[in-house]
Amino acid sequence: MRFHTMLSGAAALAGLSGQPGLANDTMAELKTGGIAFVASPDVRMVSEDLYLSPKAVKVDYLFHNDGKTDIDTVVAFPMPDITGVLEGDMALPDESSDNFLDLKVSQDGVAIPLDLQQRAYSPTGLDVTGDLNAHKIPLMPYGTRTWTALEGLPPEVLADFEAKGLIIDDLYDSGKGMEHHPQPVWTLKSVYYWRTTFLAGKDVRVHHDYVPSLGGTAGISFVYDGETNVDIFQDYQKRYCVDDGFIRLADKLQAAAAKDNGPYYVENWISYILKTGSNWRGPIGRFHLTVDKGEESSFVSFCGQGVVKTGPTTFEMQVENFLPEKDLDVLFLVRAGD
Repeated sequence: MRFHTMLSGAAALAGLSGQPGLANDTMAELKTGGIAFVASPDVRMVSEDLYLSPKAVKVDYLFHNDGKTDIDTVVAFPMPDITGVLEGDMALPDESSDNFLDLKVSQDGVAIPLDLQQRAYSPTGLDVTGDLNAHKIPLMPYGTRTWTALEGLPPEVLADFEAKGLIIDDLYDSGKGMEHHPQPVWTLKSVYYWRTTFLAGKDVRVHHDYVPSLGGTAGISFVYDGETNVDIFQDYQKRYCVDDGFIRLADKLQAAAAKDNGPYYVENWISYILKTGSNWRGPIGRFHLTVDKGEESSFVSFCGQGVVKTGPTTFEMQVENFLPEKDLDVLFLVRAGD
């Protein structure tokens, strides 16, 4: 059956690699077949100020062209891959919109009109964009519009889609006998891009803001009744730098939830793609990160160096000459209902 809920337990971790991630800007060139990302020999990222919270992501970049000539190029923002899965979704802020994260971009204070490239792929890597467009099926593999459009396809088209791996047969009984419904399982890849000019010897300021897509669970998955789930915990240690203190905290929260008067906590995740920042010339001169857990009752864990608590809900770090070698993953423990 179809549910608009967060994945939970082992199912959530099995699909974690498909969890939407947010992304850094990266330079790109338009090549036959789509956008290809390229390294910049002259444009340097002087600074990046990144703000992450469960409700908003804001990024301010300062670029500088160290070269002697102007550079007319394309800057690309890769959106997270969205893959259809059975009995779940990725909590998209607006699943009916191509701009499902409500991305806004400005350069030197002026709003930038964005171009969009979208392609859909089967689980085997087959480009199925043409198949979907030919039958007026939305490329987003979630939402009522897509499900309704698939339900209206003739049997021979549904059979072709199933053979190509675009859909699976969602079979269930909701009290009226067995029902068959086509469930999309393709992956949508989206890239927003815009053409810009980096003037020789000049700075360029770029601002992003958008609504994050939160992954999550229906509870706390990495510890139960004082015992850690070994496989999950090892992954969380690498991904979120979860330590013994955080484990004890999670165990206390679960123990309190077992009582009638105890609050119930769930996990939320944000993934932010940092590694594309290495496509610019040299390291990022100054990288400043602010993680805001949103509510004082929430808890947060992420990997960082020199992290300082700067407010009731905010944690900050700053690194000079930062070369991003891995992406940033943030784990929130959030009181249900907040």
